[in-house]
Amino acid sequence: MTEKSAHQSATVPSDHIMGVYSRTPLAFERGEGARLYATDGDVYLDCMAGIAVNALGHANPKLVQVLKDQAEKLWHVSNIFTIPGQEALAKALTDATFADVVFFGNSGSEAIECAIKTARKYHWKNGQPERLDIIGFEGSFHGRTLGAINASGNPSYLEGFGPPLPNFIHLGFGDFEAIKATVGPTTAAIILEPVQGEGGARAWPDAMLKQIRDLCDETGTLLIYDEIQCGLSRSGRLFAYEWIDGAQPDIMAIAKALGGGFPVGACLATAEAAKGMVVGSHGSTYGGNPLAMAVGQAAFEELVKPELQTHVREVAGYFTQQLSGLVQRFPDVVEDIRGRGLLIGIKLKTPNREFMQHARDEHLLIAGGGDNCVRLLPPLNLTIKEASEAMAKLERACETARARAKAAA
Repeated sequence: MTEKSAHQSATVPSDHIMGVYSRTPLAFERGEGARLYATDGDVYLDCMAGIAVNALGHANPKLVQVLKDQAEKLWHVSNIFTIPGQEALAKALTDATFADVVFFGNSGSEAIECAIKTARKYHWKNGQPERLDIIGFEGSFHGRTLGAINASGNPSYLEGFGPPLPNFIHLGFGDFEAIKATVGPTTAAIILEPVQGEGGARAWPDAMLKQIRDLCDETGTLLIYDEIQCGLSRSGRLFAYEWIDGAQPDIMAIAKALGGGFPVGACLATAEAAKGMVVGSHGSTYGGNPLAMAVGQAAFEELVKPELQTHVREVAGYFTQQLSGLVQRFPDVVEDIRGRGLLIGIKLKTPNREFMQHARDEHLLIAGGGDNCVRLLPPLNLTIKEASEAMAKLERACETARARAKAAA
């Protein structure tokens, strides 16, 4: 590479990155807790957390130290060898959940792919290879791989990638009668997010999740939960399904917070649901590598703590109270508050992309969402003081949105 081309590569990176993101011209050089420090020196309160990833804040000292220690020992070995860190994290996850076994990958999409394969292989093992149908729901998001976008309830993600794959069915959100009418002899599994993330922070009614669980039991259908975003204490319990007695899944995909910012994904299953996943059924080159497992163990040790979940419920309660006041003061801007725990959706009457910019102008980072929502997904250890700061910034963003709407009228 010549000196000139090296300089161009460093200063114009967007010329060499596939243009699949609509990026904000904002870059960060470091983070600490709930703060992100931009390259221009500005400081932002981060209520996105990398879209629910940095659940313990940026540069969490415990995770940083574990990462440093492991980096000096061993990064990667093949899964043809025993990896003690996998054994330890898998035991911690199964001890804390419905599951008996775990498969480790690197992302939520990979966890979803494993979940779909596990469900179909279960029925094949049972002598019912015709049970291939995966029932999903409008507004759902399960990842960006080809299988995941077919499972997701957003047709726009399929555009240009050929016809929809067969055996993926999508129903309306919260329509139990449609579910009951659709489940049949070719149904392999129902897949859903107990609290939708990208779909607009919509939580499934507790009673309906129990109905779905009972229906699956009656029909021999497997129930897959996608707790990639709503899981790992974000709801105020370790997993969102724990809010409902008797509504546990057969298979569950998790990721995001599991590595506290380091790429880790996992598919959890009961021994029965996973009985078809034998040697050669699935695999991953990088999944469950020693570096990821060290950080995952350290993150999970924090995420599983009851005191963290109590804190999440307290901060979520504060946000709920304050945001209800925002609805009352700005009915022309804010329509509704949704979600569970610290997966909070704000349904707007003004365009959500514009509102996100108003928030950024106040040095507050929030995420977008479907159904004209924005999402608050802060670190789970966000303090009440920081939550109060976020509310002040949101109020000013509402004032700006109102003023812009009046000026445009």
